[in-house]
Amino acid sequence: MSGTLGVAVIGAGRMGADHVRRFGVTVGGARVVAVADPDGDRAKEVAASAEGASAHTDPAAALAAPGVGAVVIASPGPAHEEALLAALELDLPVLCEKPLTPDAAGALRVLEAEQRLGRRRIQVGFMRRYDAEYVRLKELLDAGGIGRPLFLHCRHRNASSPSFFTSGMLISDSVVHEVDAARWLLGQEVTAVSVLSPASSAGAPEGLRDPQLVLMETSGGAIVDVEVFVNCGFGYQVRCEAVGEAGSARIGEGRTMDVEAAGRRSEEIVQDFTVRFADAYDRQLRAWVAAAARGRVTGPDAWDGYAAAAVSEAGLTALRTGVRTPVEMAGRPPLYH
Repeated sequence: MSGTLGVAVIGAGRMGADHVRRFGVTVGGARVVAVADPDGDRAKEVAASAEGASAHTDPAAALAAPGVGAVVIASPGPAHEEALLAALELDLPVLCEKPLTPDAAGALRVLEAEQRLGRRRIQVGFMRRYDAEYVRLKELLDAGGIGRPLFLHCRHRNASSPSFFTSGMLISDSVVHEVDAARWLLGQEVTAVSVLSPASSAGAPEGLRDPQLVLMETSGGAIVDVEVFVNCGFGYQVRCEAVGEAGSARIGEGRTMDVEAAGRRSEEIVQDFTVRFADAYDRQLRAWVAAAARGRVTGPDAWDGYAAAAVSEAGLTALRTGVRTPVEMAGRPPLYH
């Protein structure tokens, strides 16, 4: 279709398949023309849900498919760097799911490649920046509505964790969203991280340190605390309270359906992040498509991905050692100012 952005989706797992569905149902101006996944049957299954899309086991083949003008990377984190570098070589706009790369060194290599290109091509999938409640909180803080921010109190809970989840992934795969949200909401960098762990919950798999309390210090003197609990058992919750010198504001407590029956009143609890942030994912994709169609990229950039990786590395060290760990970051290149 003339004027429609052709998109290659790398990774046909849960997130990749969800992106393909959104392009077909809720996001206009783009269509999926190629899908890649090491599991060929999975690639074919997901590609079949997008009319005319080709299926590949090699990401490079998907990027080279006819009609590809942009790429969504939704493969596991360790595969991101190779796909990102290939997309940059082709000068393609990219939406890359978090993490940009699992480690700060890999993220720096991606930054260097994008700087050689001389223009931004990468957006990182920190979708909370597109959530209506987070946007309102950002506007309030930017306007000084509660004075200088002193604390962000955050909760990040999942009903259960995947079988492959490790103690470190509570930070690198879950708290990384709070890392980016805190940097964005406050307009400050995270300078140090501490991690405290109570006795693990009886609902956590053996050996998993769950829950954890992650404390982050910022360049502006604020403190961010994150309770991350990925086997809470009852549902999915993401909440944030900002406390300032002149007030406070809370988000994430939006009410769902109330049920009154059999002498009881109950409220539905969302069970899944794709439900809680459904609108944010749609807004993110629409904004990315609109920018990519104009040859631009907006939203969280590769520097934001690098910063999140650097903070996560400090958090992993703090988890392992029990010691407050400073965040080590390179200087911010001019391209990302």
